[in-house]
Amino acid sequence: MSRISYKVSVSSSGSLVASEILAQRSGLSRGRIKDAMNKGAVWITRKKHGRERLRRATAPVRAGDTLELYYDDELLALKPPQSRCLSDRQHYSVWYKPPGLLTQGTNYGDHCALTRQAELFFNPRRKVFLVHRIDREASGLVVLAHSSEAASKLSMLFQNNQVEKHYRIEVLGDLAGEHRHGTIDLPLDGKSALTIFEATSYDAPTNTSRVEVVIRTGRLHQIRRHFNGIGFPVMGDPRYGRGNKNSQGMRLAAYSLGFQCPFEHERVVFTMEDGNLSEEDLSKVNGRGNSDG
Repeated sequence: MSRISYKVSVSSSGSLVASEILAQRSGLSRGRIKDAMNKGAVWITRKKHGRERLRRATAPVRAGDTLELYYDDELLALKPPQSRCLSDRQHYSVWYKPPGLLTQGTNYGDHCALTRQAELFFNPRRKVFLVHRIDREASGLVVLAHSSEAASKLSMLFQNNQVEKHYRIEVLGDLAGEHRHGTIDLPLDGKSALTIFEATSYDAPTNTSRVEVVIRTGRLHQIRRHFNGIGFPVMGDPRYGRGNKNSQGMRLAAYSLGFQCPFEHERVVFTMEDGNLSEEDLSKVNGRGNSDG
């Protein structure tokens, strides 16, 4: 079995619970259904509550409810890398996301997502709202909000480019020798995009350069596409570039975030060094490999 999906409209109320209904319809055992529910692969739509993940196997269902099962046995069997909470500001928290971990889940589950790990981290439980994201293959800092008010205020900062985002990357080629400082303003998807960089070193044996990067816009895969566009693709990038594959994973880390805190009303800066994540730590994490998603 690989990937299946079922959608069931409940026509009448009875003694059956969600896990029993889905087991009967899909032919999967109740044990598999329960595992899928726990990992976020089952959804319920109720008239007054909208669509949400359904995790409790004994949850009753009512006439008019709709159940959805998205089952991928390979995905459900994955053991996700673990994130780390670097700073808890009550209204929001700052996390280190390792490569290979999604920032948020999909229809097929969320046990391999940062948002779910954050939900399980806090005791008592808190709401978790994603206000921005970084690529699955990348590592680095992600801010999570814990109320709708915080989510709205923080989202506005990101949308209005009021968050200073610093990245460290490793690219193929001698960027340090060709142009150590520079900007890339190649439009992406018909929109303006601006990337500022400084190449800090070059390693001749591997033909790679280390680069400090600041982005002023937030286009899809901006750093990866921009550096590939000027002929210096990010090492380990599974999607962009030629000759830049490696065994360490994608060498792109969002290592610093700075913004005017809407609650403390002062500038705050978070770095991966706050969590004592050294270059050696990053190499070990990146060495786990990644998959394109």
